[in-house]
Amino acid sequence: MIRKVPERMDAAGTHRLMKGRFIMKDSIYTIPLSEVLEPKDGCPICRLRNLLEDRCLEYIMGAAVMEPDIRMETNREGFCFDHFERMLKAKNRLSLALMLESRLAYVAENELSAQPVKAGLFKKKTAEVPKKSCFVCNEVDRVMERMLQTLMHTWEKEESFRELYSQQPVICLEHCRQLTEMAPNVMRKQAAPFISQTQQMTRKYLEKLGKDVTHFCRMYDYRSKGQDWGNSRDSIERAIWFLTTRKPEDEK
Repeated sequence: MIRKVPERMDAAGTHRLMKGRFIMKDSIYTIPLSEVLEPKDGCPICRLRNLLEDRCLEYIMGAAVMEPDIRMETNREGFCFDHFERMLKAKNRLSLALMLESRLAYVAENELSAQPVKAGLFKKKTAEVPKKSCFVCNEVDRVMERMLQTLMHTWEKEESFRELYSQQPVICLEHCRQLTEMAPNVMRKQAAPFISQTQQMTRKYLEKLGKDVTHFCRMYDYRSKGQDWGNSRDSIERAIWFLTTRKPEDEK
């Protein structure tokens, strides 16, 4: 099912369809939350976001690249470096080249052609520099907010879902903060216990992670020669992921 596509007036005064944020079929983002929680491997919110990013990138690198209204949105919003890299790894260079071609033309026409605007008798105000934007980031953020609201409402209503949520090994720091901030505005009487449970999972992982990093540091002491590294060998990578939601290998 495709949502109704609203119209809006563009800068030239002509109507056009807003496809970028509204036309995507519901099925593209249909991800059962129980399936996201089932693996019990890492942060489920990170896993959810990765799935949404994969689906969005697959969509715009596929048939959507030839849809004029999608291109109008990607031209305007552009892409961040991280998502450009992921598109490069998709090995569909023609789709990426087509988007780059029209994005470059949009930048040349709309972002570098503005003239200074007079702001008074003696002062001049230069054209405003466009803020950084990314079509994928914006789209995923929009859907993530809706899905996290669904997660909280489901947690409130279903005991089995609460149990499944409690079995997660970790909620990373960034997503713990996000859930803690959202909960009071989304949940009614259950915000406090939900936040407590979420922070407890994050704190438990943090304590273990801190011990692993400390053990890693101690292994470089000459007195630790011959001792077991335990789980500390990848503690640096895990600490970076926990603090940023990104694994170091993602940056290569």
